[in-house]
Amino acid sequence: MSKKPFVEHVEMHGHIVDSLLLPKVLDAVLTRGGTYHIEQFQLGERQDDTSSARIEIRADSAAILDAILAEIHPHGAVSAHPKDCTTTAADVAGAFPDGFYCSTNFRTQVRVGGKWVDVQNQEMDCGIVIDGGSARCLPMTSVKVGDRVVVGRGGTRVFPPEAEVRKGSMFEFMSSPVSSERPKAVSVREIAGAMRKAKAAGEKVMAVLGPAVVHTGGAELVVKMIRMGFLNVLFAGNALATHDMEQAFYGTSLGVSLDHGLPTDEGHEHHLRTINTIRRLGGIRGAIDAGKLKSGIMYECVSRGIPVVLCGSIRDDGPIPEVITDVLQAQTEMRKHVSGTGFCLMVATTLHSVAVGNILPASVKVACVDINPATVTKLMDRGSTQTVGIVSDAEPFLRALVAELEK
Repeated sequence: MSKKPFVEHVEMHGHIVDSLLLPKVLDAVLTRGGTYHIEQFQLGERQDDTSSARIEIRADSAAILDAILAEIHPHGAVSAHPKDCTTTAADVAGAFPDGFYCSTNFRTQVRVGGKWVDVQNQEMDCGIVIDGGSARCLPMTSVKVGDRVVVGRGGTRVFPPEAEVRKGSMFEFMSSPVSSERPKAVSVREIAGAMRKAKAAGEKVMAVLGPAVVHTGGAELVVKMIRMGFLNVLFAGNALATHDMEQAFYGTSLGVSLDHGLPTDEGHEHHLRTINTIRRLGGIRGAIDAGKLKSGIMYECVSRGIPVVLCGSIRDDGPIPEVITDVLQAQTEMRKHVSGTGFCLMVATTLHSVAVGNILPASVKVACVDINPATVTKLMDRGSTQTVGIVSDAEPFLRALVAELEK
């Protein structure tokens, strides 16, 4: 049988065997209709040793070969004969040139001037802009005419996460299954350990919280985490902030008493009256300065100077003045606080969890807690494979986590 005429040679380095990266690449070649020949292979002898492979890939057409290379590129397969990346000047503001390189959330390098340089602000679903000898991810809406945008895959390489199962940490199983039957005590200990590790390294612990945190009685537990220094950035929406302050003003959340679990007289009006009060006082800081707001998550964050980004929704009442109603502006504000984050805790919010997951690099460990398994599954399906999911209501999880952090 004659060999397929279109050929490319690629190389892979790292823990490509125990991470199953090499089998994934070989399977992709065959599935796409190509053939492969492993020209060189060096297998590490010890657990910490890396392996390397040089692979010849052949296909019947340039289109098939290109499709194969596109699929194996995120697995760390790069050309054996790398050249500098190719750039094209953006000709339309807010849009990339045709054929632009689409980024992943994995660590990425581009070749500029014969040298590999790390791409800064790593984020999925962006382009890469070259400025002098540096490179950075850039959202589509931020593109300016004249920006030098990387096109094609040439001169780019990706460093996918490598399995380190031998360490025994659930965070090393990047695509760990989501199950309500997983031993939660073990998961909570792992999360607490990851938060301690981030804090000790001087990294930020980010929280993405939904209103169920307040509804289920977990606000005071979040306050304890803030006071212990285990919450350095908060992303949420109008509902979390509103019901947190409703609790501070009325002792209710959605009109239900958090002490007795029963609806209160005219309680259905409490959240709207809370919003109105905050708006009349000019915002959360104004309510604190006026002595009106004296407790809760918002009180602790604003009083301690902890950054809070509240992103709005079309269904919001009010909203309170701090809520950003322009989603592009909200994305920009969130991106400002992602740098330096070592751990992200997401509790009881599907849309905000997915939104934040989209802008986090894969190096940031994520714990997503929700009563609905679909929330965690959706987050992982969107590409945030570094996520560990726990199926639990908000308050019981937070209570167990705080208890573990207090040890």
